[in-house]
Formats: sequence, C-alpha cells, structure tokens
Amino acid sequence: MRLEPADAAEMINQVLYGEHFKVLEIRKKWSRIRLAHDKYEGWIDNKQYKEITVEDYDAAQERTPILASDLLQMATSSDEHVLSIPLGAQLANLSLTGDHYEGNSVAEKREKATFINTALLYLKSPYLWGGRTPFGLDCSGFTQMVYRLNGHSLFRDASQQATQGEALSFIEESEPGDLAFFDNDEGAIVHVGIMLQDNYIIHCHGEVRIDRIDHTGIYNAERRTHTHKLRVIKRIL
Repeated sequence: MRLEPADAAEMINQVLYGEHFKVLEIRKKWSRIRLAHDKYEGWIDNKQYKEITVEDYDAAQERTPILASDLLQMATSSDEHVLSIPLGAQLANLSLTGDHYEGNSVAEKREKATFINTALLYLKSPYLWGGRTPFGLDCSGFTQMVYRLNGHSLFRDASQQATQGEALSFIEESEPGDLAFFDNDEGAIVHVGIMLQDNYIIHCHGEVRIDRIDHTGIYNAERRTHTHKLRVIKRIL
C-alpha cells in the first residue's frame, strides 16, 4: 500500500493475503482503498487484488478472523500455483479465493498473558517502514500484528494506537502486553513497543529487539544511551 499512486511512492502499509477492503477510487493503474479491519487508506496496484461483490464483502465482514499462525506457510491456488502465506494472513476468506491452506491458524481471543509468546515470534525481524510481516515490519505494524494474532484490534500507526486504552501513571503499574509510547522533540508520538516483565520492552527499532525501559525511555545497553523518550504507557486490555 503506497502513499501515492506510483511504484516509487512511499510504502505506508502492507495488505496481507486474504484481507478485504473497499475500493474508494479507481484510476488506470492504481486504486485507493480502505482496509476493513483498521480503516487504513492508501493506494495499491490494480493487478494485485481481486474484485468481489458487495454481498461477498458484507459476508466477509461477518466472519470471525482466522489468521495464519506459522511464520511462513504455503497455500495452493485453484489453478495449482503455490502461494506464500506469512504469519498473520487472513484465512477466513478462503472461500472467495478458492485456495487451499493446510497450515496452522488462530481464531480465538486470547488473554494478554499470551501476547509475549506471539511477540517473540517476530524477534530479530528486520525493520521495514510500512511492513507487517516477519520479513520486515515497523514499530506499529509489529504491535498491531501481535494484538491481531490474539484476537484484538489496534489502529495502524503509533499515533493512532496512542488514542486507545487507559493511561498508566507509573511504569510499575504496567503488565506484560501493555503498550509504551514514545515521542520526539516536537511532542509527536513516533514509536511504540510492548511491555515485558521486570522493566524490559520488545519493540521494532532496526529489528525486533528487547531493551531495558525506565522512566526516561528505552535504554540500549549496546550503545549505552537512551534511544527513545517515554511519553505514556497505556493498557488496552
């Protein structure tokens, strides 16, 4: 998904396999879309999606999300082509694609205590602006996918996610699975990570990594410096 209708335009998000969306505008080579699950908007190449009817879209809206839970799996298309299916891909709409998937999946809402095991699946995944898969993702793509794989919804960007949940007064009040947000010198929210036990945080900065966190922010022991300034910790669940 790109900011503008051009191949060289900034990638702002990824539409994962099986996710449905509304087409808001169609041009010769590009379409502006709005994803159903988080309402995020952007441009995608017209060759990269399949049109469905309004009735099929409405039916997709009613389905409980079923997400691929293997880091990478394969599906077979109706014409016998092999498709790569990444962690977090939407499988509830397989009836619309006619593809066959035999890997593992998750569908139920899970307790916050399970979020950390999901987060660790992405450990060492490289940073990619706009990414949402283990092959590359950004800080808010990481937090969104961890929550999504456990049956809970987050907005797409860190600044949007910061509007959700209840603010905590102190780090000591936080629980594993809570979200910590960080701002820049202008006060804008620019980073987010997931709290762990004992004042640690897992976040995507260069790669998905684990660092210390204190009242100042994230402390990188390798660089012996704080890399992010703490703004607020929020409890979503």
